[in-house]
Amino acid sequence: MINLSDIVVKFGDFEALHRINVHVKEGEFFTFLGPSGCGKTTTLRTITGFIEPASGTVFMQGKDITHVPIEKRNIGIVFQSYALFPTMTVRDNIAFGLKIKKMKKDEIDRKVNDIAFKVDLTEEQLAKAVSQLSGGQQQRVAIARALVTEPAIICMDEPLSNLDAKLRVNLRNELKKMQREFGITTIYVTHDQEEALTLSDRIAVFNKGYIEQIGTPNEVYNHSKTEFVANFIGDINRLKGDVMQQMRLPANQAHYIRLERIAVQTAEKESGKVAPADDQAAVFEGVIESQEYYGLFIKYTIQAAGQTLKVVEKNDGINIYEPGESVLLRINPADIMHYDVR
Repeated sequence: MINLSDIVVKFGDFEALHRINVHVKEGEFFTFLGPSGCGKTTTLRTITGFIEPASGTVFMQGKDITHVPIEKRNIGIVFQSYALFPTMTVRDNIAFGLKIKKMKKDEIDRKVNDIAFKVDLTEEQLAKAVSQLSGGQQQRVAIARALVTEPAIICMDEPLSNLDAKLRVNLRNELKKMQREFGITTIYVTHDQEEALTLSDRIAVFNKGYIEQIGTPNEVYNHSKTEFVANFIGDINRLKGDVMQQMRLPANQAHYIRLERIAVQTAEKESGKVAPADDQAAVFEGVIESQEYYGLFIKYTIQAAGQTLKVVEKNDGINIYEPGESVLLRINPADIMHYDVR
Protein backbone atom coordinates (compact mmCIF):
# COMPACT_ATOMS: atom_id res chain seq x y z
CA MET A 1 0.00 0.00 0.00
CA ILE A 2 2.64 2.51 1.13
CA ASN A 3 6.33 1.90 0.51
CA LEU A 4 9.13 4.18 1.63
CA SER A 5 12.38 3.33 -0.12
CA ASP A 6 15.68 4.75 1.21
CA ILE A 7 14.08 8.03 2.31
CA VAL A 8 16.54 10.74 3.32
CA VAL A 9 15.27 14.09 4.61
CA LYS A 10 17.55 17.06 5.26
CA PHE A 11 16.95 20.47 6.83
CA GLY A 12 19.97 22.46 5.71
CA ASP A 13 23.03 20.49 6.80
CA PHE A 14 21.04 18.44 9.31
CA GLU A 15 19.96 14.98 8.15
CA ALA A 16 16.67 14.26 9.92
CA LEU A 17 15.96 10.87 8.32
CA HIS A 18 18.63 8.36 7.37
CA ARG A 19 17.57 5.94 4.61
CA ILE A 20 14.15 5.03 5.99
CA ASN A 21 12.52 1.89 4.56
CA VAL A 22 8.92 1.03 5.49
CA HIS A 23 6.21 -1.10 3.92
CA VAL A 24 2.65 -0.54 5.16
CA LYS A 25 0.15 -3.19 4.08
CA GLU A 26 -3.38 -2.46 2.90
CA GLY A 27 -5.86 -2.25 5.79
CA GLU A 28 -3.07 -2.18 8.38
CA PHE A 29 -2.89 0.01 11.48
CA PHE A 30 0.79 0.96 11.39
CA THR A 31 2.33 3.13 14.10
CA PHE A 32 5.44 5.31 14.11
CA LEU A 33 6.66 5.32 17.72
CA GLY A 34 9.52 7.15 19.38
CA PRO A 35 10.60 10.05 21.58
CA SER A 36 10.34 13.71 20.55
CA GLY A 37 12.64 14.64 17.69
CA CYS A 38 13.22 11.05 16.52
CA GLY A 39 11.85 11.55 12.98
CA LYS A 40 8.41 9.93 13.21
CA THR A 41 6.42 13.07 12.32
CA THR A 42 8.94 14.00 9.63
CA THR A 43 8.33 10.58 8.06
CA LEU A 44 4.57 11.08 8.21
CA ARG A 45 4.87 14.52 6.61
CA THR A 46 6.99 12.98 3.85
CA ILE A 47 4.21 10.48 3.13
CA THR A 48 1.52 13.17 3.05
CA GLY A 49 3.59 15.51 0.86
CA PHE A 50 4.34 18.35 3.28
CA ILE A 51 8.04 17.45 3.08
CA GLU A 52 9.93 16.42 -0.06
CA PRO A 53 12.82 14.02 0.61
CA ALA A 54 16.39 14.81 -0.44
CA SER A 55 16.54 11.29 -1.85
CA GLY A 56 14.48 8.12 -1.88
CA THR A 57 11.01 7.28 -3.17
CA VAL A 58 7.48 7.25 -1.76
CA PHE A 59 5.21 4.66 -3.38
CA MET A 60 1.46 4.42 -2.90
CA GLN A 61 -0.38 1.45 -4.37
CA GLY A 62 2.67 0.82 -6.56
CA LYS A 63 2.83 4.37 -7.95
CA ASP A 64 5.63 6.87 -7.30
CA ILE A 65 4.04 9.83 -5.46
CA THR A 66 7.28 11.42 -4.21
CA HIS A 67 6.63 14.65 -6.12
CA VAL A 68 2.82 14.51 -6.30
CA PRO A 69 1.13 17.55 -4.65
CA ILE A 70 -0.54 17.06 -1.25
CA GLU A 71 -4.08 17.54 -2.55
CA LYS A 72 -3.65 14.85 -5.22
CA ARG A 73 -2.38 12.07 -2.95
CA ASN A 74 -5.81 10.95 -1.70
CA ILE A 75 -4.59 10.84 1.90
CA GLY A 76 -6.72 11.88 4.85
CA ILE A 77 -4.87 13.74 7.62
CA VAL A 78 -5.73 14.22 11.30
CA PHE A 79 -3.42 16.75 12.92
CA GLN A 80 -2.41 16.97 16.58
CA SER A 81 -4.28 20.28 16.88
CA TYR A 82 -7.16 18.89 14.72
CA ALA A 83 -6.81 22.02 12.48
CA LEU A 84 -10.56 22.60 12.46
CA PHE A 85 -12.29 25.88 11.64
CA PRO A 86 -13.56 27.01 15.08
CA THR A 87 -16.28 29.41 13.91
CA MET A 88 -17.72 27.05 11.30
CA THR A 89 -20.32 24.44 12.15
CA VAL A 90 -19.36 20.83 12.56
CA ARG A 91 -21.28 20.02 9.39
CA ASP A 92 -19.36 22.63 7.37
CA ASN A 93 -16.04 21.43 8.79
CA ILE A 94 -16.72 17.86 7.70
CA ALA A 95 -18.05 18.98 4.32
CA PHE A 96 -15.09 21.27 3.58
CA GLY A 97 -13.08 18.77 1.51
CA LEU A 98 -16.16 17.71 -0.44
CA LYS A 99 -16.94 21.32 -1.34
CA ILE A 100 -13.38 21.77 -2.57
CA LYS A 101 -14.05 18.82 -4.88
CA LYS A 102 -17.19 20.69 -6.07
CA MET A 103 -19.62 17.88 -5.28
CA LYS A 104 -23.36 18.46 -5.47
CA LYS A 105 -25.07 19.62 -2.27
CA ASP A 106 -27.31 16.57 -1.90
CA GLU A 107 -24.31 14.24 -2.28
CA ILE A 108 -22.34 16.28 0.25
CA ASP A 109 -25.22 16.12 2.73
CA ARG A 110 -25.54 12.37 2.29
CA LYS A 111 -21.82 11.74 2.81
CA VAL A 112 -21.64 14.05 5.84
CA ASN A 113 -24.67 12.39 7.45
CA ASP A 114 -23.25 8.91 6.79
CA ILE A 115 -19.83 9.64 8.28
CA ALA A 116 -21.31 11.54 11.23
CA PHE A 117 -23.40 8.49 12.12
CA LYS A 118 -20.35 6.22 11.91
CA VAL A 119 -18.26 8.38 14.27
CA ASP A 120 -21.20 8.93 16.64
CA LEU A 121 -21.89 12.63 16.02
CA THR A 122 -25.53 13.66 16.43
CA GLU A 123 -27.59 15.98 14.24
CA GLU A 124 -27.58 18.47 17.12
CA GLN A 125 -23.77 18.41 17.25
CA LEU A 126 -23.52 18.84 13.47
CA ALA A 127 -25.33 22.18 13.82
CA LYS A 128 -22.97 23.52 16.51
CA ALA A 129 -19.81 25.52 16.03
CA VAL A 130 -16.68 23.41 16.58
CA SER A 131 -15.66 25.70 19.46
CA GLN A 132 -18.75 24.55 21.38
CA LEU A 133 -17.65 20.91 21.40
CA SER A 134 -15.51 19.01 23.90
CA GLY A 135 -12.03 17.82 23.02
CA GLY A 136 -13.25 14.30 22.40
CA GLN A 137 -16.04 15.50 20.13
CA GLN A 138 -13.61 17.71 18.18
CA GLN A 139 -11.40 14.69 17.66
CA ARG A 140 -14.36 12.84 16.14
CA VAL A 141 -14.98 15.78 13.82
CA ALA A 142 -11.34 15.75 12.69
CA ILE A 143 -11.54 12.02 11.96
CA ALA A 144 -14.86 12.43 10.14
CA ARG A 145 -13.45 15.23 7.99
CA ALA A 146 -10.45 13.06 7.10
CA LEU A 147 -12.60 10.03 6.23
CA VAL A 148 -15.50 11.67 4.38
CA THR A 149 -13.47 12.16 1.18
CA GLU A 150 -12.85 8.38 1.12
CA PRO A 151 -9.05 8.55 1.11
CA ALA A 152 -6.90 5.52 0.30
CA ILE A 153 -5.11 5.94 3.63
CA ILE A 154 -5.43 8.11 6.73
CA CYS A 155 -2.48 9.62 8.60
CA MET A 156 -2.82 10.69 12.24
CA ASP A 157 -0.23 12.78 14.06
CA GLU A 158 -0.60 12.44 17.88
CA PRO A 159 -4.41 12.85 17.62
CA LEU A 160 -5.07 11.99 21.29
CA SER A 161 -2.25 13.90 22.97
CA ASN A 162 -4.35 16.95 23.85
CA LEU A 163 -6.97 14.94 25.76
CA ASP A 164 -7.09 13.98 29.43
CA ALA A 165 -5.96 10.47 30.39
CA LYS A 166 -9.39 8.82 30.80
CA LEU A 167 -10.81 10.27 27.59
CA ARG A 168 -7.63 9.33 25.75
CA VAL A 169 -8.10 5.67 26.72
CA ASN A 170 -11.79 5.69 25.77
CA LEU A 171 -11.18 7.29 22.38
CA ARG A 172 -8.21 5.02 21.74
CA ASN A 173 -10.53 2.03 21.91
CA GLU A 174 -13.08 3.74 19.66
CA LEU A 175 -10.36 4.73 17.20
CA LYS A 176 -9.27 1.12 16.74
CA LYS A 177 -12.90 0.00 16.42
CA MET A 178 -13.56 2.63 13.74
CA GLN A 179 -10.40 1.67 11.86
CA ARG A 180 -11.47 -1.97 11.78
CA GLU A 181 -14.98 -1.08 10.63
CA PHE A 182 -13.77 1.20 7.85
CA GLY A 183 -10.90 -1.16 6.95
CA ILE A 184 -8.81 1.85 5.99
CA THR A 185 -5.03 1.77 5.98
CA THR A 186 -3.90 3.93 8.90
CA ILE A 187 -0.52 5.42 9.75
CA TYR A 188 -0.40 6.71 13.30
CA VAL A 189 2.26 8.78 15.07
CA THR A 190 2.69 8.69 18.85
CA HIS A 191 5.28 8.86 21.61
CA ASP A 192 3.01 6.85 23.93
CA GLN A 193 4.18 3.22 24.15
CA GLU A 194 0.92 1.93 25.62
CA GLU A 195 -1.06 3.62 22.87
CA ALA A 196 1.16 2.03 20.23
CA LEU A 197 0.96 -1.46 21.76
CA THR A 198 -2.84 -1.43 22.12
CA LEU A 199 -3.71 0.10 18.73
CA SER A 200 -1.19 -1.26 16.26
CA ASP A 201 -0.95 -4.19 13.90
CA ARG A 202 2.73 -3.29 13.51
CA ILE A 203 5.05 -0.67 14.96
CA ALA A 204 8.16 1.11 13.66
CA VAL A 205 10.32 2.30 16.56
CA PHE A 206 12.26 5.45 15.66
CA ASN A 207 15.44 6.78 17.25
CA LYS A 208 17.44 9.79 16.03
CA GLY A 209 16.27 9.52 12.44
CA TYR A 210 16.72 5.75 12.19
CA ILE A 211 14.27 2.88 12.54
CA GLU A 212 15.46 0.54 15.28
CA GLN A 213 12.82 -2.16 14.73
CA ILE A 214 9.63 -2.90 12.82
CA GLY A 215 7.38 -5.59 14.22
CA THR A 216 4.11 -6.56 15.87
CA PRO A 217 3.43 -5.26 19.39
CA ASN A 218 4.46 -8.68 20.73
CA GLU A 219 7.70 -8.65 18.75
CA VAL A 220 8.84 -5.18 19.82
CA TYR A 221 7.90 -5.84 23.45
CA ASN A 222 8.97 -9.44 24.05
CA HIS A 223 11.67 -9.68 21.39
CA SER A 224 13.13 -6.18 21.31
CA LYS A 225 15.75 -6.09 18.58
CA THR A 226 17.96 -3.40 20.12
CA GLU A 227 18.82 -2.10 23.58
CA PHE A 228 17.06 1.18 22.76
CA VAL A 229 13.79 -0.62 21.94
CA ALA A 230 14.04 -2.74 25.11
CA ASN A 231 14.37 0.39 27.24
CA PHE A 232 11.85 2.55 25.36
CA ILE A 233 9.01 0.01 25.16
CA GLY A 234 7.48 -0.49 28.60
CA ASP A 235 9.40 -0.99 31.84
CA ILE A 236 12.37 -3.32 32.20
CA ASN A 237 15.16 -4.48 34.52
CA ARG A 238 18.82 -4.53 33.59
CA LEU A 239 20.53 -7.45 35.29
CA LYS A 240 23.83 -6.82 37.06
CA GLY A 241 26.56 -8.32 39.26
CA ASP A 242 25.49 -11.35 41.29
CA VAL A 243 22.60 -12.23 38.97
CA MET A 244 24.90 -12.22 35.95
CA GLN A 245 27.49 -14.35 37.77
CA GLN A 246 25.05 -16.95 39.07
CA MET A 247 23.35 -17.23 35.67
CA ARG A 248 26.74 -17.15 33.87
CA LEU A 249 25.70 -14.30 31.61
CA PRO A 250 28.45 -12.88 29.35
CA ALA A 251 30.04 -9.72 30.77
CA ASN A 252 30.41 -8.17 27.31
CA GLN A 253 26.62 -7.95 26.87
CA ALA A 254 23.77 -5.98 28.45
CA HIS A 255 21.05 -8.27 29.84
CA TYR A 256 17.42 -7.23 30.35
CA ILE A 257 14.22 -8.84 31.62
CA ARG A 258 10.63 -7.56 31.68
CA LEU A 259 9.00 -7.01 35.06
CA GLU A 260 6.31 -9.67 34.61
CA ARG A 261 8.88 -12.30 33.59
CA ILE A 262 10.29 -12.53 37.12
CA ALA A 263 8.26 -14.89 39.34
CA VAL A 264 8.00 -14.11 43.05
CA GLN A 265 6.84 -16.19 46.03
CA THR A 266 7.28 -16.19 49.78
CA ALA A 267 10.58 -17.49 51.05
CA GLU A 268 9.04 -19.47 53.96
CA LYS A 269 6.61 -21.68 52.03
CA GLU A 270 5.55 -22.68 48.57
CA SER A 271 2.52 -20.52 47.79
CA GLY A 272 1.40 -22.72 44.91
CA LYS A 273 1.00 -19.78 42.54
CA VAL A 274 4.51 -20.12 41.11
CA ALA A 275 5.27 -23.29 39.21
CA PRO A 276 8.25 -25.31 40.48
CA ALA A 277 11.49 -24.13 38.97
CA ASP A 278 12.95 -26.28 36.22
CA ASP A 279 16.65 -27.03 35.90
CA GLN A 280 17.19 -23.83 33.92
CA ALA A 281 15.61 -21.32 36.32
CA ALA A 282 17.80 -19.36 38.75
CA VAL A 283 16.46 -18.61 42.24
CA PHE A 284 17.42 -15.54 44.28
CA GLU A 285 16.53 -14.43 47.78
CA GLY A 286 15.11 -10.95 48.07
CA VAL A 287 13.36 -8.48 50.36
CA ILE A 288 10.34 -6.39 49.40
CA GLU A 289 11.30 -2.71 49.52
CA SER A 290 8.01 -1.19 48.40
CA GLN A 291 4.80 -1.94 46.54
CA GLU A 292 2.54 0.00 44.16
CA TYR A 293 -1.07 -1.19 44.14
CA TYR A 294 -2.85 -0.88 40.77
CA GLY A 295 -5.82 -3.16 41.41
CA LEU A 296 -5.39 -5.57 38.51
CA PHE A 297 -1.70 -5.98 39.34
CA ILE A 298 0.88 -4.98 41.95
CA LYS A 299 4.34 -3.62 41.18
CA TYR A 300 7.03 -4.52 43.70
CA THR A 301 10.47 -3.02 44.19
CA ILE A 302 12.72 -5.78 45.54
CA GLN A 303 16.30 -5.83 46.79
CA ALA A 304 17.91 -9.05 45.57
CA ALA A 305 21.39 -10.25 44.60
CA GLY A 306 22.95 -6.85 45.24
CA GLN A 307 20.60 -4.87 43.01
CA THR A 308 17.09 -3.40 42.84
CA LEU A 309 14.62 -5.31 40.73
CA LYS A 310 11.08 -4.33 39.78
CA VAL A 311 8.49 -7.09 39.51
CA VAL A 312 4.84 -7.05 38.40
CA GLU A 313 2.52 -9.67 39.85
CA LYS A 314 -1.14 -10.29 39.00
CA ASN A 315 -3.26 -9.32 41.99
CA ASP A 316 -5.09 -12.43 43.22
CA GLY A 317 -6.26 -10.68 46.40
CA ILE A 318 -4.54 -13.28 48.57
CA ASN A 319 -0.80 -13.38 48.06
CA ILE A 320 0.22 -9.76 48.59
CA TYR A 321 3.75 -9.05 49.81
CA GLU A 322 4.47 -6.29 52.29
CA PRO A 323 7.62 -4.14 52.66
CA GLY A 324 10.28 -6.00 54.65
CA GLU A 325 8.94 -9.44 53.69
CA SER A 326 11.42 -12.06 52.44
CA VAL A 327 10.69 -13.58 49.04
CA LEU A 328 12.18 -15.85 46.40
CA LEU A 329 12.64 -14.67 42.81
CA ARG A 330 12.83 -17.05 39.88
CA ILE A 331 14.40 -16.01 36.59
CA ASN A 332 14.29 -18.18 33.49
CA PRO A 333 17.22 -17.60 31.10
CA ALA A 334 14.84 -17.88 28.13
CA ASP A 335 13.12 -14.65 29.28
CA ILE A 336 16.31 -12.57 29.22
CA MET A 337 17.08 -10.29 26.26
CA HIS A 338 20.77 -9.83 25.42
CA TYR A 339 22.51 -6.96 23.60
CA ASP A 340 26.14 -6.41 22.68
CA VAL A 341 27.67 -3.54 24.63
CA ARG A 342 28.39 -0.67 22.28
